Amino acid sequence: MSLSAAALMTPGVLAEELARTAAQTEGPFYPDKLPLDTDNDLLVINDGITPAVGDVAYLSGRVLDAKSKPIIGAVVEIWQCDSNGVYLHTGDSGRKKDRQDTNFQGFGRFMTGSSGEYLFRTIKPVPYPRRTPHIHFKVRRGGRELLTTQCYIRGHELNHRDGIYRRTGAAAETLLVDFKPVKDSKVREFAAKFDIVLGLTPAE
Repeated sequence: MSLSAAALMTPGVLAEELARTAAQTEGPFYPDKLPLDTDNDLLVINDGITPAVGDVAYLSGRVLDAKSKPIIGAVVEIWQCDSNGVYLHTGDSGRKKDRQDTNFQGFGRFMTGSSGEYLFRTIKPVPYPRRTPHIHFKVRRGGRELLTTQCYIRGHELNHRDGIYRRTGAAAETLLVDFKPVKDSKVREFAAKFDIVLGLTPAE
């Protein structure tokens, strides 16, 4: 009992570090020409009225250090293929222009505030040849690139056939996200939460 009490009264004794989010390859299709609209809503471009095709997904989370403290002022970028498997990159869309969903922004940015939180409205990721569904992430702050990674749908049948996912080994657990149906939604919408844990302190 005395040992337990002492531990509870000593700051940091029981504080466990969070598992750091595994890094992954950027891949070949980070946009080579950024869209004019780079906000956090990937379903509508600028003042467009026609939304992108796909299941709507609200993707949120926090950027944290290993001690659970929020990282303020981090710029979170995401990019992903559209519902037809086409990226916003001339090396991909140039070959598949007839299939590209031109209403899908394909890339977005969000700067974290005091809570370290970010939010995007996008589509639930879809598979394409040789890849399981995924969304690419890059985190920057103060001109420094802090992490490049990808997130995956937890339990998707194609995960273990994907070479990039498999190479991450046990650390792939830090990249899995539950896409849960939004309760009482009148359309097919999902909510997903992906916390990003970095190996630095908030002051860095």
